[in-house]
Amino acid sequence: MMEKLIEGVGKLGIELNATQVKQFELYYQELVEWNRKFNLTAITDYEEVQTKHFLDSLTLALALREEEIRQPNFNIIDIGTGAGFPGVPLKILFAEPKLVLLDSVGKRTAFLRHVVEQLELDNVEIVVGRAEEIAHQPRFRQQFALALCRAVASCATLVELALPFCQIGGKFIAQKKGEISQEISNASKAIATLGGKLDQVKKIEVEELGGERYLVIVDKIYSTPEKYPRRSGVPKRHPI
Repeated sequence: MMEKLIEGVGKLGIELNATQVKQFELYYQELVEWNRKFNLTAITDYEEVQTKHFLDSLTLALALREEEIRQPNFNIIDIGTGAGFPGVPLKILFAEPKLVLLDSVGKRTAFLRHVVEQLELDNVEIVVGRAEEIAHQPRFRQQFALALCRAVASCATLVELALPFCQIGGKFIAQKKGEISQEISNASKAIATLGGKLDQVKKIEVEELGGERYLVIVDKIYSTPEKYPRRSGVPKRHPI
């Protein structure tokens, strides 16, 4: 049961307990069941979900320190979470932090509500909306220790969507693959404009994932100007 995931996370220095393995198993079953009705993911093969969704999500643990995660005020927002990646796998691994799952599609958030209940995950809030709008709401703006975004978009776009959610002293982590040096260079203006500073680009070397994988880690060092993020769709069409 979940052999590929167990083997893969072992290489990251992570050991899953029996309850966590059962949660991942149930997550897989629910994902495949709901995917028959709604298009949640193109990946449904048992081993592929373990590696390309679950293991890939848990590589974020390499950029997090145990002591920061255990802080009582440490909270996470997963922007454009889709079927719950990477937020839900991280929540299974680290039960303590409050997690907000943000997605603009109602069918996906219906699945998320169901799966969070089935997995008995505490302290998870599901929000329906676009990042460009939700990031301007006082309850969410600059309120998070950690923002995550696994969406396929340029670093410059992701920075504009994510950094407004980060509190000063917090950070944003983007999961990227392939050759990204030019993309990161192109994002330098957006990072500075939004109040960030590039901390590091961490290479992930886990053969199960294949190809070059990176965690792009951006620290939030000062307040994001009020006008950002710009209105829906603009960050993607016209990156800073």
